[in-house]
Amino acid sequence: MAERDLFVYLLRLGDTTLILAQRLAQWCGKGPTFEEDMALSNTALDLLGQARLWLTYAGEIEGRGRDEDALAYLRDVQDFNNLLLVEQPNGDYATTLVRQFYFDAWHVLLLKQLVTSTDPRIAEIAVSALKEVTYHRRRSSDLVIRLGDGTDESHRRMQNAVDDLWAFTGEMFTPDATDELIAAQNIGPQLGTLRAPWLTHVTETFRAATLTVPQGTWMQKGGKQGQHTEHLGYLLAEMQFLQRAYPGAEW
Repeated sequence: MAERDLFVYLLRLGDTTLILAQRLAQWCGKGPTFEEDMALSNTALDLLGQARLWLTYAGEIEGRGRDEDALAYLRDVQDFNNLLLVEQPNGDYATTLVRQFYFDAWHVLLLKQLVTSTDPRIAEIAVSALKEVTYHRRRSSDLVIRLGDGTDESHRRMQNAVDDLWAFTGEMFTPDATDELIAAQNIGPQLGTLRAPWLTHVTETFRAATLTVPQGTWMQKGGKQGQHTEHLGYLLAEMQFLQRAYPGAEW
């Protein structure tokens, strides 16, 4: 396996957690309750910390002298390799919550496989991240149930979010050549094997939340290959502004 494939794989892990962290950070000071404001901010910080670990390692593998800041703030949109799901706008709180739930349910399964990676550095990062992400999944699952099985209004909003974001979930389980090479070296899992346990958790949670699992089979893809929705460009313009406007600025 070429180092290029490992570099791209690490970028996918780092970019996905980085972009979701940025999306959640946009709720800071705007959460529906103080407790939720704090919880979203803390989740964002957890994901940001994970992104730094993945991108630092990616920079070392690349060997071009780019650290995690350079990879985060000095790449253009087509150079990002995150899942399309995480770049979707926050929308209302139901949309943010369902996006988080879909991701958390997958993220836990991925990290559980990565802790046995043949790459010691990946395994080490996964062990640390899994502790945080296990809590993320428990929290988002509980909230999906509370709001799905809540008022008529909360149920309607949750079901709309479930339906609207469903088409972005398939990319999490669709491997390409890089994913296959990584799996062949036992560095990461066969992504397709994660779908059944993910769907089981989603189905059980939705049943408790009186929500309906969408039946659509057509899925969006391309984020891992740098093909993004228009939303990512706007997000990066906000996230990267300071470093772009004042190159090399430090606190």
